[in-house]
Amino acid sequence: IAEHLEAAGDLHAAYGWQMRAAKWATNRDIAAARLNWERARTIADALPCDDPGRAAMRTAPRTMLCGTGWRVNASIADDRFDELRELCSAAGDKASLGIAMAGLVVGHAHQDRLREASQLASDAWALAESVGDANLTVGLSFPVIYGKIESAEWCDVLRWSQAVVDLSDGDPSKGNFLVGSPLALAFASRGMASYFLGRPGWLEDLRHGLAIGRNADPASYAGVVGYMYLLGIPFGVLRPDDAALQEIEDALRIAERSSDDVVVGFTQATHALALMHRQTDAERGRGRTLGAEVGEVFVNQQRNLCDLPIVEVYSAREAARLGDDDAAVSSIRVAADHLFREGRVLLWGIAATGVLVETLLDRGADDDLAEAEAAIARLAAAPADEGLVMRDIWLLRLRALLAGALRDAAGHARLRDEYRDMAKSLGFQSHIAWAKAMVK
Repeated sequence: IAEHLEAAGDLHAAYGWQMRAAKWATNRDIAAARLNWERARTIADALPCDDPGRAAMRTAPRTMLCGTGWRVNASIADDRFDELRELCSAAGDKASLGIAMAGLVVGHAHQDRLREASQLASDAWALAESVGDANLTVGLSFPVIYGKIESAEWCDVLRWSQAVVDLSDGDPSKGNFLVGSPLALAFASRGMASYFLGRPGWLEDLRHGLAIGRNADPASYAGVVGYMYLLGIPFGVLRPDDAALQEIEDALRIAERSSDDVVVGFTQATHALALMHRQTDAERGRGRTLGAEVGEVFVNQQRNLCDLPIVEVYSAREAARLGDDDAAVSSIRVAADHLFREGRVLLWGIAATGVLVETLLDRGADDDLAEAEAAIARLAAAPADEGLVMRDIWLLRLRALLAGALRDAAGHARLRDEYRDMAKSLGFQSHIAWAKAMVK
């Protein structure tokens, strides 16, 4: 319809149909939606300069192209954002600028530029709050909260997720202009922040977010599943059991039927890590193969680079398990050093330190115990939000393992018991099992 109207010279009507088509496709086929926005942008730019609606019509499609660019790995260096910022500044349009900024947060994170992502997330959230529109704040929340998750700023994640839950008032589709259900993702991110900070109710939040996400669009469902298991399994919060694996595989099948390659890659990384935490050699081998494939895609396409180090760390752990200790330790050490150097200690730096220490202790070369002790000390010394229990429980685990390797029976027993008690009090499922396995 839009093309026929455009051919007939009715540009305003053609533009309206392109925008209508894009809105319908946003949570069904993001590539198609972006094509409609591109066509709408071209129509708007072709309007006479004295057309009274031209500025607003030029702004709207550019806003959505910037806001959803992360879903197709669009370049964050695109000049379109600069054009949009000029249009918004001239019109005093804070809402459109906030949506575009939110989209760029994920773009920065995917390029492993976490400091820029965190600052842009803060700016976008402040802009949304200044507008005072609940639909806007809820709608742009997923990208900005994602930026804070990757930066391990858990107090901000908790506060912003709570705000989204409150503003949504139980409506799973409120603010669904970037993803289908910001509320599902907010429950999941509130659960994550809660377990990192040792707050109660985290498991209920994760389950509630998952229940909402199952009935939402592929991006929301995959996002919730990724939030639950991409972190939950490696950090020892959730078990890599059959139910978890089935949920991840379901999300992956749904994501693969969409045109959202970024969501597919995120879910594939979740699948790889889950498999590498399973018990059978066959499953762990599948996980390592998938991890290598995912890592290659991330590098070649220059996306999801913020999650690449942990995929590499666990792939190296599997190489060590198969006997390639020296190369594995070197790879894990490089990844851990990168995370600490870039200030990413309190997300993947915790898990990477855990894998490094465990691999060193398993290898048991002359200098390995000293290096393991130094790695634990480095993690303990890193500045963090008050009450970051995730680091505390991992430090207890690693110190108990080190005491055992040093043949300090009394120290090992004391630390092991403290570790077990803390795992039980927090309800961290895999940590409970890992503590039980320390009893000989």
